[in-house]
Amino acid sequence: MTFFCKDEQLEILGNGILEATWGEFPKLARNQIALTWIVYDPPVPVNTGGALSPEEFWKYSVRGFSYRGVERIYPASLVKLFYLVAVHEWLDKGMIPVASSELERAIRNMIVDSSNDATSLVVDVLTGTNSGPELPGAPFETWKQQRNIVNRYFQSLGWPEMETINVNQKTWSEGPYGRERAFLGELMENRNMLTTNATARLLHSIIGGVAVSSARSQAMMTIMKRSLNPAELTSDVDENQITGFLGGGLPQDAQIWSKAGWTSQVRHDAAYIELPNRQPYLLTVFTEGKAHSQNKAILPFVSHQVAAAMDLLTRST
Repeated sequence: MTFFCKDEQLEILGNGILEATWGEFPKLARNQIALTWIVYDPPVPVNTGGALSPEEFWKYSVRGFSYRGVERIYPASLVKLFYLVAVHEWLDKGMIPVASSELERAIRNMIVDSSNDATSLVVDVLTGTNSGPELPGAPFETWKQQRNIVNRYFQSLGWPEMETINVNQKTWSEGPYGRERAFLGELMENRNMLTTNATARLLHSIIGGVAVSSARSQAMMTIMKRSLNPAELTSDVDENQITGFLGGGLPQDAQIWSKAGWTSQVRHDAAYIELPNRQPYLLTVFTEGKAHSQNKAILPFVSHQVAAAMDLLTRST
């Protein structure tokens, strides 16, 4: 049971977007893309400044479309969105001391710049673990138990989308060593894994103002806000999280809150988008395959198609 309702109109539009994408990129296999698209009909329950209580918010029915939305896929840096929510939960509940300026810097750089070094500190703070040489049996078992605390938190929410995810690994520029490599598993079977549905639900809770608390949701949204102004984007197109991602397919008068992730094998993005005179929406797209991860045209193409579909939706309501 997903958090959104399937809708015939969105099914037709969503399938049309996918067909257009495969037509434009014929080498993109049917099992190399996953997508979750949520539309917010009036009265819009998200980006309200925390006006709704969690009880009220979760009563709102939203409609959506999903393609392979339950497939487990390596998320790259999209896992940082989950660590963002977790660290705010820990701070809110007093599980870690009041955020130091250094932790605040790491949290911001983890999302704004997608820094792997910053993420390493956040994961250490969340779990009480550290990277280092391999550990003997009993201490390593304790270490692994601690490292899985973020998984246990998301499972405790009782959301079915969180039942199959794995969020217990750091993100790396070159790769893990020592106890981190051992924890990953010989065949990397313990890699981070997410679905577009799970990512969409987490983002839905943030923009709904009910992730941890209203104030903390607002703080998360603040550092997820992206500029579409070319003059404000970093010249490094691999780092600005707009060029080659969902924001790259939007007009400059759109507003976007997002977190992207990419490696040599995947290219993903999750975004909440507001277009002038159209209903707001949430879009999460994962793509896999070495050739596609380097293709900076796929995600902007999908985003542009969805924006065009939103125009049709607005005119039909």
